[in-house]
Amino acid sequence: MEDMSGPYVVRGSVSLPEAELVWRFSRSSGPGGQHVNTTDTQVEVRFDLAATEALPEVWKRRALERLGGRLVDGVLSVRASEHRSQWRNREAAAVRLAALLAEATAPPPKPRRPTRIPRGINERRLREKKQRSETKRGRSGRGWQ
Repeated sequence: MEDMSGPYVVRGSVSLPEAELVWRFSRSSGPGGQHVNTTDTQVEVRFDLAATEALPEVWKRRALERLGGRLVDGVLSVRASEHRSQWRNREAAAVRLAALLAEATAPPPKPRRPTRIPRGINERRLREKKQRSETKRGRSGRGWQ
């Protein structure tokens, strides 16, 4: 088996352990001529998110919650078949898996603190509105037709 390009970093010092990745290869569809009929270039990588010890517990809970629709029995799978070489598809699938986990384990955004509109701005808006209505009311009188 060819050497992969190193650990796939999720975030910070946390990376996906190669031992926990399960690879499956199959024939890719699409263009490629006779080559596509003879080589297993499509790659599927599976990562058991529910059983992993590589992620901190908080991240794991967050990822299980956010990726619930994509998981099958706690296992996350990613497929890649856009390249003609198996090695490049392996790279693409692993990078995509790491990116998916990075997004799913990210901390939630800070809650928005509601702000109030300053009183001066509100008063100015109402004053301009009143002036505009006076202008329009003045047009409806005699002499404008």
